[in-house]
Amino acid sequence: MSELKTIKLEKAEGIAWVYLNRPEKRNAMSPALHYEADAVLAELETDPETHCVVISGMGEAFSAGQDLKEFFRELDGKPGEIKRATEAANRWRWDRLYNFEKPTIAMVNGFCVGGAFMQLVACDFAIAAEDATFSLSEINWGMIPGGLVSRVLTEALGYRDALDLCLTGRAFDGREAAKLRLVNEAVPLARLKERTTELAQELMSKDPEAYRCTKQAVRRVRSMSFDEAYDYLGAKFHELRQRGKDRSYRQGIKQFIDDKSYRPVHGSFKAEK
Repeated sequence: MSELKTIKLEKAEGIAWVYLNRPEKRNAMSPALHYEADAVLAELETDPETHCVVISGMGEAFSAGQDLKEFFRELDGKPGEIKRATEAANRWRWDRLYNFEKPTIAMVNGFCVGGAFMQLVACDFAIAAEDATFSLSEINWGMIPGGLVSRVLTEALGYRDALDLCLTGRAFDGREAAKLRLVNEAVPLARLKERTTELAQELMSKDPEAYRCTKQAVRRVRSMSFDEAYDYLGAKFHELRQRGKDRSYRQGIKQFIDDKSYRPVHGSFKAEK
């Protein structure tokens, strides 16, 4: 991978930490950042050393949303560049992250504004600092939330809460984000990376094929009828057994019946590497 300028990538113990790296702009997303993030995620998905990806931001912000100057004003009148930048922005923030075959976590360390809600919701899990600041402020300057935010917010929130945040543009902190279930939990900033690492380690302990199939199953069936879901989940079950060669399935049964070392509620399944 060529030298990164707007993304900082760190790897440690199976975790790839992907930081938006424009702290002087509160990690506002420029076209250059979108191109780099798209390329980084494409490489990490097949990287044998990476088993979990964490998305965060350098400095005091997760992301302040789109860079209004570089993404909008400087691309005005350049339809080709607008199309290319928009495709990259939507691809990494939604298509790649939402369908990523490995565990993904959003680590919200500070300001999370506007278009940054896309990558926030697309990740499997989100952990925020208690004093992080969230806002969909577009209504206050005559716009609608950018990208797919108006749609993806309904994936994470109730209808009334989604309307509240989109129509008032009000700011709220990590504690409220956790109550709304926009994030899984909020912790003190000093413990944010530690808690994120703990979660990443737990997710990496799962069988990767089972994790991939379960994530896909939960996400796909939400828009299906019950009959469609029966067919899809049956096919998914057989896909998992074929791709995983029954490894975790047989191991779990053995630990439960023969070894008596695994109890679904009180014990821990030990995945075979």
